Amino acid sequence: MLDTLNQILIDRFGPFGPLMAMGGLGLLLIVGTIPFMLKKEEDPLTKLKKQRDMKPEDHIALRKKQGGMGDKLEKYKAFLEPQDKEEYSALQLKLLQAGYPGKNAVRTFHFFQFTLGIGMLVLGVLYAWLVNAEDVSTQKTMLTVIVPAGVGYMAPKYWITRRVEARKEEIVNGFPDALDMMLVCVEAGQSLDQSIIRVAREIRAGYPALADEFEIVAQEVKAGKDRIQVLRDMAERAGVPDVASFVTVLIQSSTFGTSIAESLRVYAGEMRDKRVMRAEEKANTLPTKMTLATMLLTVPPLLIILIGPSVYEVYKTLKSVSF
Repeated sequence: MLDTLNQILIDRFGPFGPLMAMGGLGLLLIVGTIPFMLKKEEDPLTKLKKQRDMKPEDHIALRKKQGGMGDKLEKYKAFLEPQDKEEYSALQLKLLQAGYPGKNAVRTFHFFQFTLGIGMLVLGVLYAWLVNAEDVSTQKTMLTVIVPAGVGYMAPKYWITRRVEARKEEIVNGFPDALDMMLVCVEAGQSLDQSIIRVAREIRAGYPALADEFEIVAQEVKAGKDRIQVLRDMAERAGVPDVASFVTVLIQSSTFGTSIAESLRVYAGEMRDKRVMRAEEKANTLPTKMTLATMLLTVPPLLIILIGPSVYEVYKTLKSVSF
């Protein structure tokens, strides 16, 4: 492949074609490296301090900036957004669970899909044109063009799916600690709304996704939205059974007039036990995984050591007999 590309460059640009290509590639690498060299990395401690000092309103505004590109795509709304309401709602919910709450998130998602798909298609066509030879079949050429386009089109979907799973895992890991902290705040005399704001501020350094959910709840309650509906929206956005059960506990506690502190204490204990069970489950699966790896890495060398000499002797005997 390298010889073919080298010959193509020599045929098109002369004897200095490969040298010109290497020089152009080096120039592109230098230009691409300059922004990273000029960008000054912020001290992690300073960044953490700024995040802790920021108000909840600032965090919500920062998250909403992600929809800035969607405003520029307003005139392409009919093309970039699904016309089916159910399809639009399902995609919007998935983007919410991935951490993209902007109103233009669906539009931006489809924009990236089409942009990457067309861009990779163009790159595939250029690659097929540069390395195309007379002996290359039409099927191989079509695969060279179509496969990159498909990868580019599916890449945003894969990214969103990974983001959803990572965000759910982060919420599940941080939820027991958040409940313990919320229980301490409630027992100290704070209201549930004040406790949610305090917990969101304290857990942001370790679990920013869960902190965002609590801040959204606090802001919507401040805006006058019904608390029960706000909690249900939180459970839908999180997509985690533990959060849905927690919301059910709070709704039942508010409906029947029971103590919120007692409900939190019982549920927080269950969450701690559940986290220990998850850790034990992962620990119990380790022997099975290690057994498979041990067999793959130990048995073949052992067979070679034990059977190898015998096979070699048999081969020598057969070779001598044949002569």
